[in-house]
Amino acid sequence: MSQDDMGQQGVDLETSLGYLLKEASSALRAAMEAVLRPLGMTVTHYSCLELLAQRPGLSNSELARGAFVTRQSMNVLLQALERDGYVTRPAEDRVGKVLPTRLTPRGKQSLEKATVAVRSVELRMLGGMTQDEQSAAFVILQRMVHALRNDEGGSQR
Repeated sequence: MSQDDMGQQGVDLETSLGYLLKEASSALRAAMEAVLRPLGMTVTHYSCLELLAQRPGLSNSELARGAFVTRQSMNVLLQALERDGYVTRPAEDRVGKVLPTRLTPRGKQSLEKATVAVRSVELRMLGGMTQDEQSAAFVILQRMVHALRNDEGGSQR
């Protein structure tokens, strides 16, 4: 079948791995939002706190990339988190515009509760898989991400 024939037929949603990945991503996000909502958090809020716990001092841009949002969205979130006492940022930094963000004790305590909730979702998602299947899925997903990020021109190897 030629590339043109495939394009005219469209994507078979029943067998499309890309569509299934998007469906899994959407289901994961919905499940995470459901357990985070009672804690007063969104997935992006949680992601920001988790990133800061693992990599203290990240800039707004680095946090935005890590949480898969725009810099503007992250800046709005960081302002709210700072106002509510979850994070701290210096008013000025000697590096220029880069303002490294750090978790406060309140942010760390909030993150601990959220991590338990999010981990329960991940365990539920992986519950029907053996350890070998989980490991294989991890490797396969890493390869997919690597292929898409390093082969932006779409050429085949």
